[in-house]
Amino acid sequence: MKSKLALIGGALLLSTSAYAADLPMEAAPAIVAVPSFSWTGGYVGAQVGYAWGDANFRAAGGSLSAKPKGWMVGGYAGYNIQLDNSPLVLGIETDFNWADIDRTRGAFGASAKTQTDWTGATRARVGFAVDRVLFYAAGGVAYADREVKVRAGRLGAKDNKTAVGWTIGGGVESAVTDNVVVRAEYRYTDLGKDTFRLAGVPVRSKYEHRVMAGVAYKFGW
Repeated sequence: MKSKLALIGGALLLSTSAYAADLPMEAAPAIVAVPSFSWTGGYVGAQVGYAWGDANFRAAGGSLSAKPKGWMVGGYAGYNIQLDNSPLVLGIETDFNWADIDRTRGAFGASAKTQTDWTGATRARVGFAVDRVLFYAAGGVAYADREVKVRAGRLGAKDNKTAVGWTIGGGVESAVTDNVVVRAEYRYTDLGKDTFRLAGVPVRSKYEHRVMAGVAYKFGW
């Protein structure tokens, strides 16, 4: 009797195994890779900043140094390319700002004022991305309006030029969403030594520092 039960149990076990082998195998669920953030794409933004610099007023009797400073507000636009499977980001950017940067200095009954009403720059950028944070350096051509006013008693004169020089700096950007990017940066700008001759007073505008903050809308991935 025990032998018969053992034979029946073995037969049932074999038939169950054969049936299970004939059942269709369910495919494992596919793993979909979620793409990481990419800095590639164009962008446009708005910014605000503060600048301070140096200007020298020279006349036959000596010289006078002024420290122009003030605020600016404007916009910027550019394009970045992040190299495949690399944290390296390359880009180009241009900006334009309305400015209120000036300083007046006086001596011996005369005064001289240097003033900047607008500034701009076109820069190449290179950055290192850590996911949604980008550390970058940028440099290129800078340009600005420089107006000079000289007054002695009731006599006065003014002149203006477009100063052209170079700028270099760096900053950090953070993508708070896939399309919104905020930034903070510092720039050093050398606008050369343009000379204005007003009432016999040469004026040389030399350099400028600035700090900027901005927010931009980024297009695409």
